[in-house]
Amino acid sequence: MSFSPQRIVCLTEETTEWLYLLGQECRIVGISGYTVRPRRAREEKPKVSAFLSARIDKIQALKPDCVFGFSDLQADIAAELIRNGVQVTVFNQRSVAEIFSMLYQVAAMVGQAEQGMEKIQAMQVSLREIQDAVERRVAQGARRPKVFFEEWDVPHISAIRWVSELMGMAGGDDCFPELSTQALGKNRIITDGAEIVRRAPDVMFGSWCGKKFRPENVAARVGWQEVPAVRNQQMFEIKSPEILQPGPAALTVGVKKMHNHILAWMDADQRRGHCT
Repeated sequence: MSFSPQRIVCLTEETTEWLYLLGQECRIVGISGYTVRPRRAREEKPKVSAFLSARIDKIQALKPDCVFGFSDLQADIAAELIRNGVQVTVFNQRSVAEIFSMLYQVAAMVGQAEQGMEKIQAMQVSLREIQDAVERRVAQGARRPKVFFEEWDVPHISAIRWVSELMGMAGGDDCFPELSTQALGKNRIITDGAEIVRRAPDVMFGSWCGKKFRPENVAARVGWQEVPAVRNQQMFEIKSPEILQPGPAALTVGVKKMHNHILAWMDADQRRGHCT
């Protein structure tokens, strides 16, 4: 007899992707409409929620024995489901370590603790290899770039904690590390765009929460023409599902894309002789 949940609704993408990676997609009976990873989930599973709203009646009709949610932003959804007798587990992972903890807990809940740990350890090895590659480059004389990660353009919102930590592993130094520990986007708003210019990022990553990143719009901002990232055309998009999802994608795809761009910048910087 299994005591693990058999009918799971995932209100965000990261638990959906993780259950697919664990081979437990048969347990998923409903997903978020924002889910794009894995692509097949959109074709196979009913969409029952956005991020800040959900079809409570539709979720109840699916008769889930567990609903997975993320963060205080889904607290109202969770409360309403609980009042309607639905079991809800809400994770609140904000750091890389907390993401790994969430992944292990979900794997254990569906009876896949051993397989989950194997996959977690493989991701940790990959992150260590990325950090080792950066350390070798630095030992050979490369310098780490200053990086500005923009989560939204108007107003400017900087990187959340797990993104900032992954940038550090990828080889860059967050231009706004003091803001990264703020969980809410409204607390990571940079009201003075001139402050970004003053901090002179060498590389810029844009991930505008589903809106296409436009480097040409960034370059046209008043006073930004002398920003090294703009002047040297080091502005790159990391798609939101690949980095703003606090789950497997950020720990694998997102960090590797940032790492590849940073290594290319290091090579170009050394050819320029560290001139900015």
